[in-house]
Parts: sequence; C-alpha cells; structure tokens
Amino acid sequence: MKAIRVVLGTALLLAGIPCAHGAPEENDTGFSIDALDRTADPCTDFYQFACGNWIKKHPLPAERTRFGTFDQLDERNTATLRTILDKSAEEAKAGSADAITAKIGDYYAACMDESAIDTKGTAAIAPVLEKIRGMKSKADLPQTLAALHVIGVDAFFNFGSITDPKDARQVVAATDQGGIGLPERDYYLRTDEKSVKLRVEYVAHIAKMLELAGESQADAAKSAQRVMALETELAKISMDVVSRRDPEKLYNPSTREKLIASSGSFDWKRYLAAVNPPEFEKVNHLSVPFLNGFAGVIQKADLATVKDYLTWQTLHAAAQELPTGFHTAEFHFYRQVLGGAQEQRPRWKRCTDYTDNQLGEALGQVYVKTAFGEQAKDRMETMVKNLETALHEDISSLDWMSPETKKQALAKLEAMVDKIGYPDRWRDYSSYRVDRNDALGNLLRGNEFEIRRQLNKIGKPVDKTEWGMTPPTVNAEYHPERNDITFPAGILQPPFFDNQLDDAINYGAIGAVIGHEMTHGFDDEGRQYDRDGNLHDWWTAADGKAFTDRAECIVNEYSGFSAADDVKVNGKLTLGENTADNGGVRVALMALLASYGNNPPSDVDGFTAEQRFFLGYGHVWCQNQTPESLRVQAATNPHSPGKWRVNGTVQNMPEFRKAFGCKAGMAMAPSNACRVW
Repeated sequence: MKAIRVVLGTALLLAGIPCAHGAPEENDTGFSIDALDRTADPCTDFYQFACGNWIKKHPLPAERTRFGTFDQLDERNTATLRTILDKSAEEAKAGSADAITAKIGDYYAACMDESAIDTKGTAAIAPVLEKIRGMKSKADLPQTLAALHVIGVDAFFNFGSITDPKDARQVVAATDQGGIGLPERDYYLRTDEKSVKLRVEYVAHIAKMLELAGESQADAAKSAQRVMALETELAKISMDVVSRRDPEKLYNPSTREKLIASSGSFDWKRYLAAVNPPEFEKVNHLSVPFLNGFAGVIQKADLATVKDYLTWQTLHAAAQELPTGFHTAEFHFYRQVLGGAQEQRPRWKRCTDYTDNQLGEALGQVYVKTAFGEQAKDRMETMVKNLETALHEDISSLDWMSPETKKQALAKLEAMVDKIGYPDRWRDYSSYRVDRNDALGNLLRGNEFEIRRQLNKIGKPVDKTEWGMTPPTVNAEYHPERNDITFPAGILQPPFFDNQLDDAINYGAIGAVIGHEMTHGFDDEGRQYDRDGNLHDWWTAADGKAFTDRAECIVNEYSGFSAADDVKVNGKLTLGENTADNGGVRVALMALLASYGNNPPSDVDGFTAEQRFFLGYGHVWCQNQTPESLRVQAATNPHSPGKWRVNGTVQNMPEFRKAFGCKAGMAMAPSNACRVW
C-alpha cells in the first residue's frame, strides 16, 4: 500500500520517471560557459544555445534513462552518502556506533550482502505467500489484503491518512484507487501498436516473476494472463491523471458507517478491523468511480485469479531485496522496456537510495553535518525573502486581478512557510527494528513502520513542521495543505546554488526554483487552497475566469510541443508545472534586478547580468533522455521535458527578448506569448 498523496505536480523534479545513476564527473559541478553551443541562435532555440555542448559532452550512460544537471548533483550526493554509509556500516559492525549510525549502517550492510539475500531467497515473505495460498474463499480477502497493505503491497486499493482538504488542521482517513503495475490507467486501454506490444511484455514479466517464485512455466503464463485481465478491470474504474489534478474531484467526504454499509463482495468492516487504524468517523474517498466499481471487480474475479494477483503484487513490492533473478527481471521490464536503460545500476547506489527511502531523516542527520553549512542556509534564506518581495510586487501589479482577490493572494503569500535545509525536529525511528542479516525483513518492517506512522495520524491535528522530503533529496516542493515551501539541503548545491558564482547565475538557478515553488501556491491547483491550506474558493468569479483564460493559453502552447517523435506534451497534465516555471523565472529575475538597485554589475564572459540569469536557468535543465522514458513522462508526469521547461518559459518573457535582442516573430519571441503570473 502506497502512502496516499493527494496533490500532484507540486515538486520541481521529474518524479516517477524510471531513472538510474551514472558515474560522477570530476570538476563538472556547476554552470560553465563551455556548456554553451555558440553556433546556435539563442532567439531561435535558447535550449540548444544554453545546453548544446553540455548535451554533446554528456552522452546518456548505459544504466540511465535520463541524465542531466539534476542527475549530476544527485550523483555527488549519492557518493557522499556512500562514504557516510560505508563508515556507518563499519562502526556498526565494530559495535562503536551510536543508535542512529548503527541503524543506517546495518540497513545498508544488509542490503549490500547479495550472497545472503540469494541464500535466504523468499524466506521473509514465505508466511505472506502462504497466507495468500491458504485463502479458502474470497471472504478471506479483507484480512489477507490488510496484512499485505501494512507491509507495503499495493494491491487493489489504498487506505491511509490525508490532511482534511476542507479543514487543514486535521488528519482524516482516506481511500484511493491503486493496484495496477503499469504506470497509469491508460497503459491498459490504449490500442496503438506500441501500447499493445508493451502489454505483451508486461504479461511476460509477471509470468517470469511467478515462475521465479516456484510456478511452472506453463502455469505462470496462464496466471499472468489472469492478472493482466484483473488489472485491466481495475484500470477501467480508475480516474485518469488529468482528472486527478483537480482537488475538488478528489474531495468526496463520507463516514466510516457509510463505507461499511457499502460493502458488497468486499467486507470493509473486516478489512478495517484487520488494519486496525485509530477510531475515525470521517473518511474521504479520493476516487469515487474506483470505490463504486471495486466490489464489482472483486465479484467477477475467481479465487484463483485473486491469488495470482496478490502473489504478483507481493513479489513486485519485495523485489528490490529478493534474490538476483527477481530484481534483474524487474530491471528488465521497468527500466529497460519502459525506460530504455541498458544496464542495471550498481548495487551500492541502489542500497544508498533504499536507505534514504527507509531511514531518510536518520541518514539526513549525518548528511547535513557533512554537506550543508550555515553560510549556505543564511544566503538561501536571504534569497527566499527577496523572491517573496518580488512575488508580492508581481501580484500587486497585475492588471487582470481585482483588489479583493489581490488582498487574499497577498495574505496567502505572507502566510507561506519556508523550510530550508533540514527539519527542526528529527523523526524517531526507535521502534523500527533493523537486522544486519535480514535485508528483506528490513524492507518489510520499514514499510510497516511508515504505513503505521501514517495511519496513526488519523484523527490527530496536522503536524505542520513535518517534512515530506529527506534532507539529501535533490528536489524542492510546495505543499498546498500546509502552504509551505521546502528546499532540502540536497538541492542547495551546485549547479543550483554556488557560493563561488555571482548572483545572476544563482538567481537563474536556485532563484528560479524558489520562485517555481512559490508560484505553485497560485497555479491551477494551488490557487484553490487558501492561506490556511483549506480547499476554499477565495477568488471572485471574474478573477477566476481571467485566470482560466490565461491558463488556457499555457495549455494550448505546451500541447504543441513534442515530447518524443510520436508523442506531444500533455498541456493539461503539465499546466501546474508550466505555470510555476513561467512565474518562477519572472519573479526570480525581478528579485535579481531589485537586489542590484542602481548598481548593475559589469558583463562577465561577454554576457550581461540578465543574459547570465537566463543562462543559469537554462543550464539547470540540460539533459539527455531516452525516447522510452520521454513517452512515459508525457503519459504520466506533470512536468514537461527539459527542453520545453526552458524554451517554453523564455519565449513567453519580454525580458528575455530584450536581453538577447530577439526580433518579433522569431521562435523565442512569438506573437502569441502567454502569461499568468
């Protein structure tokens, strides 16, 4: 069972795209003039101008589906974490480690012991698989499913906790759609040749996993076909990714009593008794079509199909710590077939990521001591305040928004909370048992620790100090229910933030990140939440229409961009991120110019401050990416490809045209430029 996360598209990075890590490069840590392709015309294709030579000098590594400047920074962070974890593992083995160091060291050491993992096989999940095999009828499904959900198996649906959309002070219970193994519902429903071929590969993958678990080849093939048929039925009742970007469609409050009364072929009372969450009355259903159709899917499926499906989902959830054959099979389908990677990532990189996933705030405590200084935090806080001032000015000067709505918008901006570097209070992992000789057990216990932590929030006040990202994460986030912006220590490094470079480059890079997250508070999703994080319409009808009209320009513009040869960017799916990119860069430039006052700096390397600002922004999105992962991104991800995050943004800015002397009608100076913020 995945942690339920309601609002999508508020983070900066390309979340959800299969990617793998490559080798770090010496002396290639930040912005460089050498990245530029001076044969390109910045007014025709600014992305090529800003990134052309970087792209040429950084071919896609065989183990990657995407490699860009984000990934370079992630590589350096991963190498730093490896040093920390190697040392922690040694100290834990010697018995000289403190409790935190011992826990992260033992987790990493267990993950790295591939010989022990291969020897143990499926022993840690054998009781779970036996429970599935022992189901005598579908009446046993609620208890079986509850046992799977609490160890992180994403079968059939999700049950968890969320902030109450209409009362952001409280946490309530929630149900949501789930249970499919392909990236998104439409992968099961599209009829084009590529989609049909992909589904054939997916069925073969399921069969391979079941065969590795002990089924005969013939039986595994039949079981896989049944699983595919069941998941297709789940996909048919699921909401699509664009619909799920509307918070109002995800707000469907009900009660525990009504949920139990709705039981048809699935007994919700028995399920809830087995999961054993805190007592609750209110429950929000994030996907009503799924909830209404779920019992029918269960009723149609026979017991053998349900068992096959639950077995597959369990193996899929545990694959990273199962013997070599399992995670090799998972790599083949999810990273080679879906993503286009050619090689598996080294084990140490995967184990570093797994440790961060399970013990992120334990590992983060050591990381920030190593890689994040107070000077960086102080300078970052100054930049955030400068960006807030610029956004205040931007909102105040809008000619399409009424004074009444402006007052509400400025109040929301003033209430926005900044989280920089790392949490003020670290998470307590003392109840999470880590065994140096039990990698798979560590994974399952870690999943249960986090799922129980989330369930135990039900009925309690929201903890607004909590972080949703670990300190080493190379990303940033706006959270609408808390009205806060988060910048982990992991992203406050070159090329985003470099104390050795001038403000123009830094404002174009990390400044645009700051502006991006702030603008999320006022994009098509974020604008539906008020200053306190409640889903509440604080706009006048006329101002709401004015926003929608301007947003539609962004939708149409980006829908014309190509993600891959045969796939366009989904302008509706990416609207929030595109709005945040456009607004964030504009606000960051405003803040930079205001910081200069009447003393603009001299040119550097032949570029003005404004030109260096845009080059700093462009450099952030330099990347190479496989066609396969671009297609996945276009279908499932709220972020546009890097090229369009650059060109799509600058072509809407008169400030860019002026900086580079672009003539009206050129590609980066179109007559139909869009602007929301």
